[in-house]
Amino acid sequence: MSEGDQIRIDVVGTPDVGELLTLRRAAFVTEAQIFNDPNIPALTQTLEELAVDLQSEDVVTLGAWMGHRLVGSIRVGIEDDKATIGRLAVAPDQQGQGIGTQLLFAVLAYLPENTREVWVFTGQNSKHNIALYNKAGYEHQFDQVAGDLTYAYLRKVLEAGAIIDDEDDDEGVAVRGEN
Repeated sequence: MSEGDQIRIDVVGTPDVGELLTLRRAAFVTEAQIFNDPNIPALTQTLEELAVDLQSEDVVTLGAWMGHRLVGSIRVGIEDDKATIGRLAVAPDQQGQGIGTQLLFAVLAYLPENTREVWVFTGQNSKHNIALYNKAGYEHQFDQVAGDLTYAYLRKVLEAGAIIDDEDDDEGVAVRGEN
């Protein structure tokens, strides 16, 4: 990402479903290689399943765009006062540029006011992902085996009224289309 590139973060809609599927598959190939398993859910989800997910009222999917290109995405499921983040994806050629961190903080602004905790899960061996979540304030809670994979579950407890990013390093980021 060059100095002049600005990331715009906004809700991903069904018109972008094909681009979102392509982004996720490109981003999750590395995870599949770590676990030696090409059948992880992010890689096996169909276009039709993804379109249904985007239309769900209890799911918010945000995208990070650089110009017209979708370079990152994050999905959050909402259930009562709990939110669960999944499928954080950044285009392989844009990884390490802070886009994932920007998405992690931006998604908080889209949560209902009554949200008390946010959970995230990732493969237990995904040390880079776990470090990213720890840096964003998520703490490891437990591990759970699902088939051949073991997932690490991390949680961030939100204080009432404090769900917006409290970091000052938001230069170059436009949330909800603002410039």
